[in-house]
Amino acid sequence: MTLPDPKPGLVVRYDYLWADDAASGQDQGKTRPACLVAATDPSVIPRYVVLLPITHSPPADSSFGVEVPVRVKQALGMDHAPSWVIVSEHNVDEWPNGGLSPLPGQPDVFAYGFVPPSLFSQIKARFLELARAKKDHGVRR
Repeated sequence: MTLPDPKPGLVVRYDYLWADDAASGQDQGKTRPACLVAATDPSVIPRYVVLLPITHSPPADSSFGVEVPVRVKQALGMDHAPSWVIVSEHNVDEWPNGGLSPLPGQPDVFAYGFVPPSLFSQIKARFLELARAKKDHGVRR
């Protein structure tokens, strides 16, 4: 089993912890697809990554998301239900970490693949916009 190199745009299966759940004292989340948006330099130990959750739930009033097109979900091998990358919150975790999980039915595969560069640009731009405006919530794991 080898873990993928953490590069921006990579979609992995990860135990994402929502900010509200962390604030209420929980320390584990739900395993779901998550989009990696940033990683520290590989020479820095420990190496950290920033992960955004992908969910079937449309963004609520206080959150913001970027919808994942059906064709992208199909290319990644994900289900066909509508999904959003939530850009108004994130997890920061070490890489590798115990929150990574194999894809369903594929015990040695931990990544779905990469979102297309144009979609990643939208996700990154919106995430950075919210971070600069201090309208995002982070959970350090």
